[in-house]
Amino acid sequence: MKKNYYIVALIMLTFFVISFMTNVTGPLIPDMIKGFNLSLTLVSLLPFAFFIAYGAVSIPTGMLLEKFKEKKIMAASFVVALIGSMILALFPNYLSAVGSLFFIGCGMAMLQVVINPLLRTAGGEENYAFYSVLAQLIFGLASFLSPLVYSKLVLNLTQPGQQKGVFGVLSNLVPTELPWISLYFLFVVICFIMFFVIILSKFPKVELNNDEKAGLWETHLKLFKQRTVILFFIAMVCYVGTEQGVANWISQFLFTYHKQDPQKVGAETVAYFWGLMTAGGILGLLLLKLMDSRIVLAIFTGLAIVSLAAGLFGSLETALIAFPLVGFFASVLYPIIFSLALNSVTEHHGSFAGIIVTGIIGGAILPLIVGWLGDQLGLRIGMCFLFLSLGYIFSIGFWAKPLVTNKTISLFKKKAEPFN
Repeated sequence: MKKNYYIVALIMLTFFVISFMTNVTGPLIPDMIKGFNLSLTLVSLLPFAFFIAYGAVSIPTGMLLEKFKEKKIMAASFVVALIGSMILALFPNYLSAVGSLFFIGCGMAMLQVVINPLLRTAGGEENYAFYSVLAQLIFGLASFLSPLVYSKLVLNLTQPGQQKGVFGVLSNLVPTELPWISLYFLFVVICFIMFFVIILSKFPKVELNNDEKAGLWETHLKLFKQRTVILFFIAMVCYVGTEQGVANWISQFLFTYHKQDPQKVGAETVAYFWGLMTAGGILGLLLLKLMDSRIVLAIFTGLAIVSLAAGLFGSLETALIAFPLVGFFASVLYPIIFSLALNSVTEHHGSFAGIIVTGIIGGAILPLIVGWLGDQLGLRIGMCFLFLSLGYIFSIGFWAKPLVTNKTISLFKKKAEPFN
């Protein structure tokens, strides 16, 4: 099939938008607490609403994809995200924020289901691995930039004499005491533009591989009866929950224990967390060519545990370095967990992939637990809960038994054996 580089570029742009809208929640948490007068538990319900959407719509979207095709699903996803953004932009209160983030989460989840098979078709199967890595780099770049854009918006809206041009328009739209709401007006514009770009684009016909098809509910239920499926589902819950549990609470932690400005130091530290996660992914790709993926998983998880401990219990200077390093060492966990999972079953890979993606609801569950514990025992103790999820991920390196090990530069194929 002829390559469609326009669609490849559109998918890369979509990855950028997904990341930009998804990973800015953490820096906003201190502003949300102050603006809506929230406890840590109540503010935790905001990322909960976002990520629970993945559990609600990922598998149904996979089933609808074969009927309505990629273009309609992508257009609909941006409409849903636009509605969610507009709800909070026009009605800035806590309840609208919960509903808004749920709608935005639904839109982002729908996009995630569509764009990977579309990328394989548009870019060619032989280039799929390259484009997948490129997409992750773009995803990381957007995660790095979104906290900085938030910081720029808020600082310009709160400094006298800076409200000119776009900032002048925004200053008339957002409440003076809630300048961060301007970010959701930006999201409205982004979704509006993306909707029309999708509508005006010509999409190639996508034939799903067997390992990309969602399968029936009966297939999912059959898989959930397998111990391996459950273990890897829990692993994905732990990974996404840990990633979001750190990223969402960095800014508030630095404000609570080190009195740092969330709109500057907090936002910058979260940006570096995502930026180093991208850099760590590049190193991880190289290491996966040198050693067993389970060994890489165990080493990186162990270093993430050490970095998290340093961030939670060290000085301010240590925390500003250690928290971003958690992102660096967590960078390879998602792809390794995903590949180990799919290489551990012999059939129904598409349905299994849908189950694993549904594990993204960990981003809803674990930050909520951290927030609740933070209200009871303090945020530092609450974030210590993440050592449990990291410990579970660390254990995967010892109990995972993939049918095929990752290929290294030794070029020898061998039967997988636990390395413990």
